[in-house]
Amino acid sequence: MDCEPEELQFLSILGIYRESAKLIHTWRSLFARIAVSLILPLSLLFLLHIQISYYLFNSIDSDDSALDRAAPDSAAEHRILQRLASDWMKLMIFKGVYLVALLVLALLSTAAAVYTVASIYSSKELSFSRVLSVVPKVWRRLMVTFVAAFVLLFGYNTLAISGLVLVLLLLDGTVVAAPVAVLFAFFYLAGLIYISIIWHLASVVSVLEDSKGFEAMRKSRLLIKGKIWTVAGIFTLLNFGFVTVEVTFRELVVKGAGMVPATRVFYGFVISVLMCAFVLFALVVQTVVYFVCKSYHHESIDKSNLSDHLEVYLGEYVPLKAKDVQLEQFHV
Repeated sequence: MDCEPEELQFLSILGIYRESAKLIHTWRSLFARIAVSLILPLSLLFLLHIQISYYLFNSIDSDDSALDRAAPDSAAEHRILQRLASDWMKLMIFKGVYLVALLVLALLSTAAAVYTVASIYSSKELSFSRVLSVVPKVWRRLMVTFVAAFVLLFGYNTLAISGLVLVLLLLDGTVVAAPVAVLFAFFYLAGLIYISIIWHLASVVSVLEDSKGFEAMRKSRLLIKGKIWTVAGIFTLLNFGFVTVEVTFRELVVKGAGMVPATRVFYGFVISVLMCAFVLFALVVQTVVYFVCKSYHHESIDKSNLSDHLEVYLGEYVPLKAKDVQLEQFHV
């Protein structure tokens, strides 16, 4: 890294972005290979999902409109109902396959990025083949954390939807219903961002420490104390960037109103490369944020211990003890 460990805590949002960009630039050959082999397929899968979902939903909407015009109990109505059932089945199967493939590629990409940044920081010998040999062993720990995050998000959304429905039923017809709904939505989004932050940092914790699952999420929650506004700003801007790329892809490639196919293909290529670069940058940023939070809590990375911890992944994985990988305290 460009900064000394004890200086990382003073990095602003822009400073963290700059530090991440310098890492990628300095090790551009290695990161480029990681991007092409893991992150580009992830990005293409995400964009392809948008394209295919658009066509499937259009087909369902078309059948719905035809069903409204069909005579009741007619042969045409039965044919349309069969097409609708087939379309919904295709959509569900596609979504299921997509989510599994997305999870696998996301886990592998996260494992590769976190391990690479940590290895750079610990001054370990690093190569693309070394990263690839480690990734299959790291992603198992990440899987546990991803499942824990999914359970947490499911519970959070269930409670939020139930709470919103209850509030709207109690306030139905009153003048405060709309303002309360807006306020509820604001706090819901704030909570969603908070969980997202914990999830991202827990992924790094799962690779670099001996915790995984809910324990890793608990540690990441402790890590962001005192840096919550900086970290929230970082991930909010990154999420805004993702949404911008997604919306641009929908408008220019998926819909592409008035554009010839060649132009849409060109935009699709450009946006795919942009998405790949953006995902790589985000994965490096979340690892840098981990080190920044450690520095803020006056915990200096012991490079030899970190190196030993990373070395474990090159052999058969064994449970790690906290004392082997925890970061040493230093006083300023």
